[in-house]
Amino acid sequence: MAARVPRQLAFALPHAESLTRDNFLEGPANAAGLALIDSWPEWPNRVMLLVGPEGCGKSHLAAIWAEQAGARSISAHALTAAAVPGALATGALMVEDLRPGDVDERALFHLMNLAREDEAFVLITARDPPSAFEVELRDLRSRLRAVPAVTLLPPDDQLFRALIVKSCADRQLAIDETVVSYLASRIERSYAAVRQTVELLDSEALRLGRPVTRALAAELFRNA
Repeated sequence: MAARVPRQLAFALPHAESLTRDNFLEGPANAAGLALIDSWPEWPNRVMLLVGPEGCGKSHLAAIWAEQAGARSISAHALTAAAVPGALATGALMVEDLRPGDVDERALFHLMNLAREDEAFVLITARDPPSAFEVELRDLRSRLRAVPAVTLLPPDDQLFRALIVKSCADRQLAIDETVVSYLASRIERSYAAVRQTVELLDSEALRLGRPVTRALAAELFRNA
């Protein structure tokens, strides 16, 4: 009787994602966002907003800016009124992932007021523009809608393919052009789809003890 080969288990290990300026993938979809970061401190407003879907590079751009500006970082849902003065202590603050209904409105209003008084810079990232937010605090609603917003667009074909390559490289997955071409023709053209696809490829390749090839991609995404 042939010996049974033990099934390899896949563990969700953390992977390093490079968020430096040199590793940012440029394209028409994110040109406006990159121009905003590169133009600092000559911004049209002390408070600016980066808007775009999940995985589009908002956090990457914000991280580049934070490095340049010496900015502190805080998640929007963790913002409190008491934390505002300390958060603005360096004169620059990155507020990540602003979502309607998931932020202390009075704390955010306090932040925007104090930033104006102290002439501090604030960069806010969000998936939706402020016009789509349901904000109870009327003064905050008007203040948010007056913030200039820069929108990141869906990726074009060149950027889409480059995202697949970079996402695999971040996970140390070796792939060739046949894999990239197959995936680019099968999966949804979105940033989130690239991330989910590469996560699945990584976990399945590890579980099966196989390299990431077009054959493996076909098995997983044939019906996509």
